Amino acid sequence: MNERLPSIQEWKDLYEAAIEFKEIECWNWMWDTDIFGVQNPVNREIGYCCVMGGAGKHYALGVYLGSEGLDGYLRLQSRRNYPTLEDMLNFQKLLMASFEDRKFLQKEDFQIIKKIGLKFSGPHSWPSFRSYRPGYHPWFLTSEEATYLTLCLQQAIDVALRFKDDPDLLTPPRENHYFVRVPKPKKDKTGLSWRDIWLEPLPLVKGDIIAEPVDADYLEKIKRKIPYRQGIWEIDFFYYPNAVKEKEERPFYPYIILWVEHDSGFILSHHIAKPAECIEEFQEKFLKLAEDYKTLPQEILVKREEVFQLLKPITSELGIYLRRVKRLQMLEQAQKSMLKFLEGER
Repeated sequence: MNERLPSIQEWKDLYEAAIEFKEIECWNWMWDTDIFGVQNPVNREIGYCCVMGGAGKHYALGVYLGSEGLDGYLRLQSRRNYPTLEDMLNFQKLLMASFEDRKFLQKEDFQIIKKIGLKFSGPHSWPSFRSYRPGYHPWFLTSEEATYLTLCLQQAIDVALRFKDDPDLLTPPRENHYFVRVPKPKKDKTGLSWRDIWLEPLPLVKGDIIAEPVDADYLEKIKRKIPYRQGIWEIDFFYYPNAVKEKEERPFYPYIILWVEHDSGFILSHHIAKPAECIEEFQEKFLKLAEDYKTLPQEILVKREEVFQLLKPITSELGIYLRRVKRLQMLEQAQKSMLKFLEGER
């Protein structure tokens, strides 16, 4: 993605669209389940738009990006309980234009508002624009994101006003089809004209966990050094709940990899990794732990398919029984204690 910052004109266009969207107050007749799409003219991806505010608490337009974003939205909607941090970080891929109290804005927001000469006052009156990506802290928009979110706000106004007059507008003719606004070059103020179409979302493409080949000589060395197997280990990874920022990069939520002894709950080791690096470091850190600790378990318990696939080539060679379970009780207790300690340290 192009990480160039929006120009002043792009900011002006975005704020103008947001102000117009807020003025129609479409959350008075739309709910966050009234989903419709807007196709991005640049990359043809469909953003699935959700009007928030029907409950009178959080007023916004969320644009869930592509099939991955839509899948995340549907997963969160299906949750019976309030979504966990893990849910929010794994499933949220969207752009959001929201209307906040002044205290929730950052200095960067105020700088832009001042530059373009706007004034706001009162609760839920201050426009805020953020980008959500899995594993990352909500962050400021790029130029590309700002331009697309402007189009979504403009099309949301069109759809919302039509939906007010025709409550069946978004009722699909076939299952798993969505009402989508599709652009073609012509003549509105954006240089585009728009038409309605019903589309089925593209199939969700999930990246398979591909375990890297393990050095056979290294495994043989470990087998010779540690001939016996004893005990049961629980292994998992999870997000650290506070974002970390490095230089000018977007803040991210690190993963903590945790190894716990099943019977005692003793923490054998832990490792902190960037989300993008967690998978590739997982096997390496497991073997390093075995070598340093000078022991290997008879059995390993995991609950994630990703962890199972990463450990399978190692455990099969080392003669360790690998089993998936629904809960890792000792690890979950250790996780709570560790996060409480880290929070205190912070």
